[in-house]
Amino acid sequence: MPARLLPLLTDVPQSGEALGARLGVNRVTVNTLARRLAEGGVPVLTTRGGYALEAGTPAPGLVAITGAFGRALRYAGTASSTQDEARAWADDPRDPAPHGAVFVAERQTAGRGRRGRGWDTAHGSLVFSVLLHGPLPLPDLALMPLAAGVALQRACGVGGLKWPNDLLTPDGRKLAGILLEADLRGEEARRAVLGIGVNVHAAPEGAAHLGEFVPGLSRADLLARVLAELERCLAASPDAVLEAWRRSNVTLGREVHVTTGRGTLSGTALDLDPGGSLLVLTPEGQTVPVHAGDVQLVGSFTPSSRPQEDTP
Repeated sequence: MPARLLPLLTDVPQSGEALGARLGVNRVTVNTLARRLAEGGVPVLTTRGGYALEAGTPAPGLVAITGAFGRALRYAGTASSTQDEARAWADDPRDPAPHGAVFVAERQTAGRGRRGRGWDTAHGSLVFSVLLHGPLPLPDLALMPLAAGVALQRACGVGGLKWPNDLLTPDGRKLAGILLEADLRGEEARRAVLGIGVNVHAAPEGAAHLGEFVPGLSRADLLARVLAELERCLAASPDAVLEAWRRSNVTLGREVHVTTGRGTLSGTALDLDPGGSLLVLTPEGQTVPVHAGDVQLVGSFTPSSRPQEDTP
């Protein structure tokens, strides 16, 4: 029953009587439903004027979608994982999620990051997953996190990209992360789910939030920006994605420690190969391609000052 009230709420207060009339219930019941939504994590405000969502809430009626991504958008106060919710939505025989469908949650009870790590979802974060239908060839999958990183950096308007999937602030703190999960079948994937988390108004200890650098940007507006840029970047050519990532990165030319499934590799990050792998020059003079791993940047943080161009 609380789910019936959520689509009616906007950031403009509405009286209990008006909402009750639309739902066919009395205002006392509306108050109960609003309270249950709030208990479930939805930022519902109760004012003298009635009930409303907190300004900037990334709920369907408050996100100004401009492209195909996000036309189908579901929002929840609490979810186990936006990745799992997007996948379950895609498998729903009654209403399967289309390509570009988005699931947003205020809080995750079982959110996860790369390599099985937990994904903290503090109040003030923007956490969502985008469903991408296939077939998706493996070379395309390899470049998706890089394309998503470029889209995220442009939408946020600050920081630089650490290979393969983090957005760092100018002083080197983590601002956002990306997780790509794919359902592989041979040399292609039937679908992929791209998860993105941004610290917008708050951040875990040691990280940063966007409000420190771009005051006043709402989560709803940021979601619309990211989805528009993501749709554009995922449609770009591989060469355009790689070049755009190079211009936005804070990894290349630096000393790095890379943790992989085979151990830790140290050296200088030279470049990306055509498939998006990181090329690392070891102290022995060997250039090693890294297809997957966690990068630690060594030394003081001095982000690139190269100008950003409007490509791809």
